[in-house]
Parts: sequence; structure tokens; C-alpha cells
Amino acid sequence: MTAPSSPERPVPGQRSVSAYERARRVIAGGVSSDARRSAGVPLFVDHAAGAELWDVDGRRYLDYMLGQGPNLLGHASPLVADAVAAQARRGVAYAAQHELEASVAERLCSMIPCAELVRFNSVGSEAVHGAIRLARGHTGRSLIIKFEGNYHGWLDPVLYSVHPDLAAAGDARHPATVGGTAGLPPEGANGLLVLPYNDLEVLTEIFASRGDEVAAVIMEPILCNTGCITPDPEFVAGARKLTEDHGALLIFDEIITGFRVAPGGGQEVIGVTPDLATFGKALAGGMQVSALVGTRTVMDTISNGTVAHAGTFNSHPVAMAAADAVLGHLAEQADTLYPQLRSTGRALMDGLREIAGRHGVPLLVDGPGPVFQTYITDRPSVRDYRDFAACDRAAMARLHELLLAGGINIVPRGLWFLSTAHTQAQLAETLDVAEAAFARL
Repeated sequence: MTAPSSPERPVPGQRSVSAYERARRVIAGGVSSDARRSAGVPLFVDHAAGAELWDVDGRRYLDYMLGQGPNLLGHASPLVADAVAAQARRGVAYAAQHELEASVAERLCSMIPCAELVRFNSVGSEAVHGAIRLARGHTGRSLIIKFEGNYHGWLDPVLYSVHPDLAAAGDARHPATVGGTAGLPPEGANGLLVLPYNDLEVLTEIFASRGDEVAAVIMEPILCNTGCITPDPEFVAGARKLTEDHGALLIFDEIITGFRVAPGGGQEVIGVTPDLATFGKALAGGMQVSALVGTRTVMDTISNGTVAHAGTFNSHPVAMAAADAVLGHLAEQADTLYPQLRSTGRALMDGLREIAGRHGVPLLVDGPGPVFQTYITDRPSVRDYRDFAACDRAAMARLHELLLAGGINIVPRGLWFLSTAHTQAQLAETLDVAEAAFARL
């Protein structure tokens, strides 16, 4: 591959430029989430429907970002829109119990292997925070083990070693705990131990020496925040056995994988049941709701008041209405919906591999289909963050720009989300744009 003399970025329209200038005057950095930062003018969306969105200048995009994953049924799904509208007319916020939350909790308990009791929050970071507090309160221990490259939200206890600089991260088998931002308290990492993902030997060594300190091991069961990595079966099964043997808990962060890869999430796909799990994103088809679920024994530590869990907007009625409609649809249509979603995703993955091969681009495409990752690398596989960091991320950024210029919107680091709204014609259009992009890469 040869780099062009100047990167060809999508040329923003005048309304997008004006919108960004306006936002920068009143919003810090001009965006409301760091995930939306851009080297140029970020995408300003006017409206979206199905697998398409339109920016404020009227330009159409085929969307494989899908709100960073929530829109499993596509944008502006009539199912979600109707449920939201009906509930909004009945009331938006009660600060009281209502029957929809029990209905959604019942659906979660019927679909998710580890779910016997449920608590709701608004966003994924809150649910993860609740899981960690619960693990510490239930076990009476303080140490949390997380894995390099795993993202568990932006709150202080876990914003470490997501995508650290390798010079700061140090030895791959015994990585340093690297803060993800300024402003973390100096003592914030004291209760956290960062280990390499997919390395059962190191995890076993830690439990042999410090097992009686460990409250929980937390992981993404399919690592979607660093590529899209399905772990070795023995790694996850080994983590399950080690936590059981040492009286610790196993937590799955299923904010991305939940309801996307299977009705029961990543734990259904890999066949390992954790003690606790967190869900969000696809749970309510784009509405803001997350859930902490787990075994009755552990969750009863909240039930009896030992561990506090609260929030004004927990089980928000409008979000619950969306979740109830979405989960009901997913459960009823599971036998056809998920095979079709996997088939569509894998067809797109195969097409991208074939095109890249024709143009001599070393492309690795990996993932279950409803979500997958494109890496530009000669490696036969990517198993952890260090492998991911060794890929040509600059070339991946260039590919993202070329695709966006052609009207294809993906997560900039190379992650693709599929929806049930994507059509065969749209996949063909995507591959046509990819053909032109790989030719210029």
C-alpha cells in the first residue's frame, strides 16, 4: 500500500461546518462524547431510518455504526417509535414502580442464562459500576481483575488500560495499569489489577498468589472494544472455574454483545454462565436503558439493602416501553432473526475479504457476523490488545475516511454493526464503495 500525498477526507457541507462552529461555542470540544471527536468536522445527522442516515447537508449514508450498536432493528424502528410514543402520552418519569419494569425483567430472566434477578440503570457505565460495587459488597473483598483492551465504561474505577500507549503499558504478560484520562484519583487503581486478555496461565498464577483478595473478574465475553475478539474457550472456562474455586465472582460486560450476538448474549454463544452481567445498547432499540442481572444469591445483596443501588431515572417508563417491545420481538423472532443477521454479516465479511485480496490489501475480518472487525494486518488472528495495537491502525483510519467519503459509515477503528434493516441491495452498494476504497488504499 502507498499513502497518498494528502489524505482524502470527506468534504463537509456548509451546514455541517456551521453546525460544528455553533456547537463549539457552547459545547466543550463541540461534541457531547469523546467517542464523537473527529480530526475534522464530525458527522451531524439530520435524521435516520432503517439502515440509512442523512446529514444536515442532505447527504445519505449506509450506516454500520448504528448508534455505536443499539439500533439492532435499524434506525427509527416503527416497533420502538410506537412503543415510545404510546408511553410518553401516559407519563415520562414517575419516580415510582410501574408494571413495565417487571415485564422487561421477566423477559431478561427468560432470555439470559445468568439472570435470576434484575436492576435497571440508564447507561452501561452505571450498570458496570453497580456490578463492581455489588461484587465487593457481596464478597467482602476489594480487588477487581480486568483485562487489557477491555472497556467497561468511563467511570473512575475501571477507566484503565483500555487502549494504553505500549511504552507505558510495559510487559505484555504483566501489564502496567495505565489511566485512561487525567483526573483519575491517585489511589483509583489500588483496587484494580490489569492482566492480558486470553492468557489463562497468567490468570491462574494471580489466583494462586492472591485469590483470597479477588472480589471479581470482569471481562467482555467477546472483546468488541478492541477489535472483535472471541476468546479461546479454555480462557473463559478457566476464569469461571478459578472464580468459583476461590470464592470470587465472574462478571460479563455484555453492553455490546447483549441481544446482538444471540438472545442470551455472549454467554449463550460461548457457553459459560457468569455470576453477574451488564446489558445495554441493543436492549431497547436505541433508548437509554441498561440492566444489571445476576444470580439470586448475589443479587439479594442488593435486595436486603447491604449494597446500595439507586437512580432517579432507573426503569424509566419510556425506555422500559421500548425495551419491552424490542425484547418481545427478539424472543418471538429469534429462530429466524438471528440466523439471518449472522448470515447477512458473514456475507458482508466474505465480500470485504475478497475485495481486499484483489487489491493486495492484507485484511483480516473477524467476528460473529452481527458485529465484526476489519483489521489491516498480516497476522492470521488477533487475540488480545497487543495484537490489535500491532495492526496498521493508520491504514484503518484511512480506510474509514475513504468509506465515509463514499457514503458508508462505520466505527472509525474498524468495527461494523449489522441490523435487521440492512438489505441485500445495500450490502451490494457497500461492497461497490469498498471496491473503490481498497483500490485507493
